[in-house]
Amino acid sequence: MGEMLATAVPMVRTLNLEFAEVTAERAVLRLPDQPDYHNHLGGPHAGAMFTLAESASGAIVLTAFGDQLSRAVPLAVRAEIDYKKLAMGAVTATATLGRPAAEVIADLDEGKRPEFPVAIALQREDGAVTGEMTVVWTLRPNG
Repeated sequence: MGEMLATAVPMVRTLNLEFAEVTAERAVLRLPDQPDYHNHLGGPHAGAMFTLAESASGAIVLTAFGDQLSRAVPLAVRAEIDYKKLAMGAVTATATLGRPAAEVIADLDEGKRPEFPVAIALQREDGAVTGEMTVVWTLRPNG
């Protein structure tokens, strides 16, 4: 999954995101500490952390619904992020699917355009949660 996203999504390559775990229920990505992407305080820029979290949500969506790509396109509908603490050093994003995949697919089977949330926690290496984000996704039926 990591190689596929790095090929398909230029920002994944640009930020050198690392894929630690990707399943249909959970995705864990890491943003290494890189001075080129620091903010004025010396930690990762808010935009880099947003991209990390959104990429983790995309990884879980593609894993959970990859078998539906012939009939629907996954699209992010909206996102909200709360920055809680100062992030310094490497940051890890852990994304979890907020609705059972089977329910989402059942809605798609009924001709609906399902929406579902993905929750993401951003953490420093010491385990402190520095931010929380929710991305609401949809599966837009083809045609």
